[in-house]
Amino acid sequence: MKKLRTSSILSVLLLFSLSLFGQMVVKYDLYVKDTLVNYGNKTKRAIAVNGMIPMPTLTFTEGDTAEIHVHNEMDEPTSLHWHGIYLPNPEDGVPFLTQMPIKPRSTYIYRFPIIQNGTHWYHSHTGMQEQIGMYGALVLKKKDEDKTNRKGIDDLPTIPIVLSEWTDLNPDNVHRMLHNANDWFAIKKNATQSYAEAIKAGHFKTKVANEWKRMLAMDVSDVYYDRFLINGQSEQSFKDFKAGDKVRLRVINAGASSYFWLTYAGGKITVVANDGNDVEPVKVDRLLIAVSETYDVVVEIPENGFAYEFMATPEDRTKNTSIYLGDGIKQLVAPLPKLKYFEGMKMMNAMMKMNGDLDDMGMKMSLQKMDMNTVMYPETVESASGHKDHRTSAKHGEMHSDTHNQSDNISPKIVTLNYGMLRSPTSTKFPEGTTVRELKFELTGNMNRYVWSMDNKVLSEVDKIKIKKGEALRIVLYNNSMMRHPMHLHGHDFRVLNGQGDHAPLKNVLDIMPMETDTIEFESNVDGDWFFHCHILYHMMAGMNRVFSTEDQPENPKLLHKDKAYRMLQQESNMPHFMIQNDFASNGNDGELMLQNTRWQLSSEWRLGYQAMHGYEVETHIGRFTDRMQWFMPFIGFDWRYRNMETHGPETNLFGQKNSKNDRALMSIGFAYTLPMLIRFQAEVYHDGNLRLQLMREDIPISKRIRAGFMVNSDKEYMGDLKYILTRHMGIRTHYDSDMGFGVGLSLNY
Repeated sequence: MKKLRTSSILSVLLLFSLSLFGQMVVKYDLYVKDTLVNYGNKTKRAIAVNGMIPMPTLTFTEGDTAEIHVHNEMDEPTSLHWHGIYLPNPEDGVPFLTQMPIKPRSTYIYRFPIIQNGTHWYHSHTGMQEQIGMYGALVLKKKDEDKTNRKGIDDLPTIPIVLSEWTDLNPDNVHRMLHNANDWFAIKKNATQSYAEAIKAGHFKTKVANEWKRMLAMDVSDVYYDRFLINGQSEQSFKDFKAGDKVRLRVINAGASSYFWLTYAGGKITVVANDGNDVEPVKVDRLLIAVSETYDVVVEIPENGFAYEFMATPEDRTKNTSIYLGDGIKQLVAPLPKLKYFEGMKMMNAMMKMNGDLDDMGMKMSLQKMDMNTVMYPETVESASGHKDHRTSAKHGEMHSDTHNQSDNISPKIVTLNYGMLRSPTSTKFPEGTTVRELKFELTGNMNRYVWSMDNKVLSEVDKIKIKKGEALRIVLYNNSMMRHPMHLHGHDFRVLNGQGDHAPLKNVLDIMPMETDTIEFESNVDGDWFFHCHILYHMMAGMNRVFSTEDQPENPKLLHKDKAYRMLQQESNMPHFMIQNDFASNGNDGELMLQNTRWQLSSEWRLGYQAMHGYEVETHIGRFTDRMQWFMPFIGFDWRYRNMETHGPETNLFGQKNSKNDRALMSIGFAYTLPMLIRFQAEVYHDGNLRLQLMREDIPISKRIRAGFMVNSDKEYMGDLKYILTRHMGIRTHYDSDMGFGVGLSLNY
């Protein structure tokens, strides 16, 4: 029976006691504890399981019964999701969807039959716990009798390779910074695209065109990470291999948001499985593993006396992490050079319409066959001195790790894996007569406010998608955002329609690049509520989720009050985010406080002059973004101020309307709209009939650390400022304000 159909026997299995089948029960005890680590430059809190990061590798053989006892010894709830595993829905491990969270200081038991094989993994599905240590390998072995068709591959020595990343910041703070468009991560990665840098690179027009279309700077990976890890370490050596040996690496991308390039100093990489499913072997020079994907690859040791590097490089190419196979002098992979961000920005400008939609210019892209990011890869450009091989040798002495910071050009003849190359060794077509229903989803988002959605709706704005057990679903996904999205379906594998016909490969994660349209199919063969979401943790927590729910499903004994629990799940991906900044200057104090979620924004600004004639003013607005790109926000407001008019004199705006009162407390209605060049236009009518129009722009990137801003309005007020960013929370700011004059001081933000 083909693998896609194996999960259909699950319902039958559940009708009988597992003991009737004589299955071996394989039990694991997992103790979840808070711990301290020093992966970056500081000692920080992490979560360890059985004292380990990553969590222990769990190994089963197809036909076993898994019994996992989770002992939560923390003071917060947790959960474990079994990524890519066919299992009864109550065991899937999604809090508020398939179970309630595992309470602090309690034990919870997961139990399910193992009816598949392959490389999988498991991780927490609670909050941001996956980012700080709760991830591990899950290896399901084939039965001996099932290895005959792949002799020479299935019997190779194997090494689990768990890739991950570490940030010294609290992940909740990372998420908050992303929502507030804080560019500290770009500064840390040396990836800012300021006007000074644009001029130096000959891309001034590119930068202007980018902001004219209301886009922020080009980015590849949103988060700066202090360290990248391979099996919890920066590097690892496996010395028991010699010339001619082949090794099967079970590579798992357990990163919360990082894609990794995989390259090998010993030659070609042979891909033999993906997401736990066998594929016909295909040889490549490199491949990009998306967040949450798994690849089984075979590499060979070419010569004795050398240790060959297998390197994982994050997509933003800031650092890398490696294992070494063999004993002797290290043979290193040439490091991937720094990305050409302005070339990427130029490409992005061509792709984006003025209304925020992507323009595919007539190209029908799919399956990673046309990587638009190639324009940013220096290694695909032939150097003036000719091609350079993509491997470096250290035969005359070991190369030090700082070699990885060098730049290099690589031959454009590199073979890079794409989904069109994957082919199942067995037929995956549905049985004759299977009803196929088609659903379409558009992947949408707003980079400026870091809102990620499907069909412009986040999970809190939609109901579950009802499906019938026994039908097949054809899902068409179009990515109309500027970010990649690795879409993951719980509890099922899906066929990827990639031109391989009946041998379409099976996966449970599909990475969809900007402007791509991809089609997948899966059979609804297990009752329950199944999560479908982007596996970039910060995208998922921002709302890019859906739930497929089978009709007439039985009661879930682990989840009482399902409707209430679902509302809690929806709330989790639409949490409010807080921001505050305050400037302590020589001429006064001004600042802003903001609280916002997907649609709503509450903000309050204040200005306090140190001299009596300056007075003070507080403006508060609450509004809701109503358009798809979130450029338009109607609001209501309240303006409260004091100014000594006897000293200052009565005020007259550009429309001849006057204000002569010392105290003013006014209600208002209005709207804010983002114009080209990211200028915020605001129109506001107060209850006394006065009208105010205002133009404002903050954080104009002058150089890597210098930001400028301005404000002018119809009340004849104006302001200009410059800020030098010192740290994540601190800068030096100088400004001129029409009310308070010139000032310089310290700017603090959170």
